Amino acid sequence: MFFRKDYAAPGPGIDPNAPEKTGFARFLEILQIECATLVKLNLLFLATCLPVATIPPAIFAMHMVVRKMVLDQPVDCFHDYRTAFKKYWKLAYGAFFVTVLPLAAGTFGGLFYLRSAMDNPLFLAPFVLCSTVFFVTMLASAYLYGLLSLGKPLKEAVRRSLLFGVGKPLRAALAALCVYGSLLVAVLEFPLSAIYLLFLGFSVPCLLGNFFMRTVLKQYFEV
Repeated sequence: MFFRKDYAAPGPGIDPNAPEKTGFARFLEILQIECATLVKLNLLFLATCLPVATIPPAIFAMHMVVRKMVLDQPVDCFHDYRTAFKKYWKLAYGAFFVTVLPLAAGTFGGLFYLRSAMDNPLFLAPFVLCSTVFFVTMLASAYLYGLLSLGKPLKEAVRRSLLFGVGKPLRAALAALCVYGSLLVAVLEFPLSAIYLLFLGFSVPCLLGNFFMRTVLKQYFEV
């Protein structure tokens, strides 16, 4: 079936003693293995985003499916997505607003105070504050959905994501750059990027962002 993968079906042999690939080679391996699933996931995500109000649980469900990919777990795309969408919709709205509201406040506040600081240098202080809120939230958001997908309560996930975002900013910055940067480029290049956005434009950035968090996700999954 289109949305189901038969893990019992015979396939090409893999040496059980072969060392696990690491780094970008491992990402390419996941991308190759899960390519068809990523296309299905992207289509599911877009379809469930159409009502607009369902965007938060759609984002959360996509992260749940991708999390299983990066943790080397079997993925049943439709079943896993539907289960996460229906079961965690309240948590999804909480995560969405915890991320979006500070980002929006930091963005608009930063732009407002930056313009004001050109006439009055005293506005540089609130500009720095708004910029700090924006960048800290951006870094923390790279960890938030991964921690939530491992069953962490929202309050604990927010606290830990803030600690990780500030304590391990490079990994978070790479993840945020891949996710938000690739989406920004695709939107700016629309309609040339329409085919990419339709089939892989959201699932692949999500996979790449979670891949950078793979070490942390594995650590907490094992715990």
